[in-house]
Amino acid sequence: MPSVRNAMSVDVEDYFQVSAFERYIARDDWDSQACRVERNVERILDLFERHDVSATFFTLGWVAERYPALVRRIVERGHELASHGMSHVRVTQQNQDAFRDDVTRTKALLEDVSGSPVIGYRAASYSIGAENLWALDVLRETGHRYSSSIYPIKHDLYGMPDAPRFGFRPFDDEFYEFPVTTVRIGGRNLPCGGGGWFRLVPYTGMRWAIRRVNDADGESAIFYFHPWEIDPGQPRQRGLDAKTRFRHYLNLDRMEYRLARLLTDFSWGRMDDVLYRPRIDRQQVSDIAAAG
Repeated sequence: MPSVRNAMSVDVEDYFQVSAFERYIARDDWDSQACRVERNVERILDLFERHDVSATFFTLGWVAERYPALVRRIVERGHELASHGMSHVRVTQQNQDAFRDDVTRTKALLEDVSGSPVIGYRAASYSIGAENLWALDVLRETGHRYSSSIYPIKHDLYGMPDAPRFGFRPFDDEFYEFPVTTVRIGGRNLPCGGGGWFRLVPYTGMRWAIRRVNDADGESAIFYFHPWEIDPGQPRQRGLDAKTRFRHYLNLDRMEYRLARLLTDFSWGRMDDVLYRPRIDRQQVSDIAAAG
């Protein structure tokens, strides 16, 4: 088992809540959809337990309202509970007041349901970038201690290619942004942090990329996936454009097997244990040394 610990994370949302389906399934119709998030998260919890892995679950407030017992089970089984916003509205679709209300409500709801503090946040579809970095300041003001909302790649839906590839402090305090992991090849950042890329690229390629981050960069990787990605039996949506259909349904039947290999090939832990607390500890040591 490699010595570098990486951060495992799950974005807890259901199949009909993905940003790519916004044109096809209205939020007002969410309650009429066949929900599968509870059974899929339970499968993930069992998978993690078999491999002795703790993870961070970035959870929608919408899910917590409807499945509070599931949220409590996540915490009871040793995982970190973090915020994914209330109803998967991208930050690019919100002004500062709306965003502040959204993250404040979600944090309070998750903490009330779970009895556990919530310090982390991940934006829907990695929708914090160069044009709305004010969102990081709002997160800091509302009591969050870290975000994992920037993806330093170029993508048609999100991305901030010039962002730092690894954890950084946007302010002079203990608030951190932890970008999703990329591998640097030929002067470009290429994605290796999970999601659809993990289902598209051969497993050996993803394994190589994460090892390169661990060995060449000396950094922990951040990996993410969604509960619906291990669910090939989910209801199929009609009328999707070809690109959306390809991205969403590609290799769903292989995802759980690939995840099991990933959990075996690398060492994993929660975001707060792998990234946040060690960074704070190193920062404090550095501050003491500078003062001396």
